[in-house]
Amino acid sequence: MNTEYWEKSIETLPRQELEKLQLERIKSTLTVASNAPYYKDQFQKHNISPDAIRCLDDFRKLPFTTKADMRANYPFGLLAGNLEDAVRIHSSSGTTGNPTVIIHSQHDLDSWANLVARCLYMVGLRKKDVFQNSSGYGMFTGGLGFQYGAERLGALTVPAAAGNSKRQIKFITDFKTTALHAIPSYAIRLAEVFQEEGIDPTESSLKTLIIGAEPHTDEQRRKIERMLGVKAYNCFGMTEMNGPGVAFECLEQNGMHIWEDCYLVEIIDPETLQPLPDGEIGELVLTTLDRNMMPLIRYRTRDLTRIIPGECPCGRTHRRIDRIKGRSDDMFIIKGVNIFPMQIEKILVQFPELGSNYLITLETLHNQDEMIVEVELNELSTDNYIELENTRKEIVRRLKDEVLVTPKVKLVKKGSLPQSEGKAVRVKDLRDNK
Repeated sequence: MNTEYWEKSIETLPRQELEKLQLERIKSTLTVASNAPYYKDQFQKHNISPDAIRCLDDFRKLPFTTKADMRANYPFGLLAGNLEDAVRIHSSSGTTGNPTVIIHSQHDLDSWANLVARCLYMVGLRKKDVFQNSSGYGMFTGGLGFQYGAERLGALTVPAAAGNSKRQIKFITDFKTTALHAIPSYAIRLAEVFQEEGIDPTESSLKTLIIGAEPHTDEQRRKIERMLGVKAYNCFGMTEMNGPGVAFECLEQNGMHIWEDCYLVEIIDPETLQPLPDGEIGELVLTTLDRNMMPLIRYRTRDLTRIIPGECPCGRTHRRIDRIKGRSDDMFIIKGVNIFPMQIEKILVQFPELGSNYLITLETLHNQDEMIVEVELNELSTDNYIELENTRKEIVRRLKDEVLVTPKVKLVKKGSLPQSEGKAVRVKDLRDNK
């Protein structure tokens, strides 16, 4: 492969040199973080000095930072720089209590925009492209994060924001959009609206799709590619780590390169908090290495993934993480079994008779917890009762094999379940012991 790079010297930096750079930036980050009231207190409590960190193993002895720590120190307890030097605040979309707030300097924003540009360039976007962003703007980082990254790249940007599918399609058609950012469930919805409008989505100008922000299977990714006639690339980001641009797939579509010049990545067992070897799924822990207003140290993301062993054929030396498998805190337990929504979806996408919308409801019936899976049929499915019942029984069988619990499965008409133009709500827990 004749790979092109946004910053070849950084993207292909030999591992030994990359780890040396990380250690230098860790020490610098700890020095900066010691100015934040929260970290100053933590460092004194644990007798931590940046000078005592001589290797990466030393660093892993430092305490974790959690979302609860951030909320408890809202709004400025983790601020390491002078507030007068800050230029922007972003926050999470949490619905209860204090939001998770990140405050940026101009340096932070410039670094972030460059990382997003690096990501977009890696999947083939160039100055000639038209990039449409269907993320929400405002305090949500997916909007401005991709906006400034695409502008840094030099592409023509269409800040369409979230929702209004018919308008999204009009923009794609009129502006000849070549690249689109959308969450997976909305990308499928957009393809459906294309068809409802009598337009073949595979004949549009779209060539590249960036997907992320909600867990999805590789089967769902391939389905989206077929529906829209695009190449779809996984991305990962979160407000606490700036937003989009933390990790991105390359043209190989085999894992997301996490930019280790700006982030230190760890995978831990979420129960024991001990490190896990490459290849094993655990909780992703990240440390910022190039943020001077509000650095975060050993932040527990709660996202579950793994480091993919081995080198990537693209030539980049930054390690790859797998797509997010779920969260250590969105797992639900039923009848003693740990289940992730992704496991359910993995089975449902195997049936061409089914649409993309489904809902898992957990209820207590006759003093027992039950799992009900409702899934919409697609427009081409049969009305034959016997065929539908056979399909339903086969879904039950495969789900039982996958999750070791026998669910109740209901096949419903297309449009019966709630539609969301934001993150899809997949689980409704109505159990008495919730």
